Amino acid sequence: MITNKELHDQLSSLTTEARNPRTRKLDRLSAQEILEIINIEDRAVADSVGGQIPYIARAAKLVVRAFRIGGRLIYVGAGTSGRLGILDASECPPT
Repeated sequence: MITNKELHDQLSSLTTEARNPRTRKLDRLSAQEILEIINIEDRAVADSVGGQIPYIARAAKLVVRAFRIGGRLIYVGAGTSGRLGILDASECPPT
């Protein structure tokens, strides 16, 4: 079981809201250069997700188990994250 301090340390090291130095000058690039950067960044996402598949699978199993015993999945988000959470949540029951 993870301790509160360990969880805090892990969450503190996340950089999801940091600026991406590779995209700081998008306003000075051509459309093709922008699209090439987007393509490179999209591939990085897939590679990152690939490394987390065992953890994602474990989380999915826990959610399924919770649903089967009458539990629920709670989403927390604001702005776009909140809207995407609503979309994802609406797919949970039929999926």
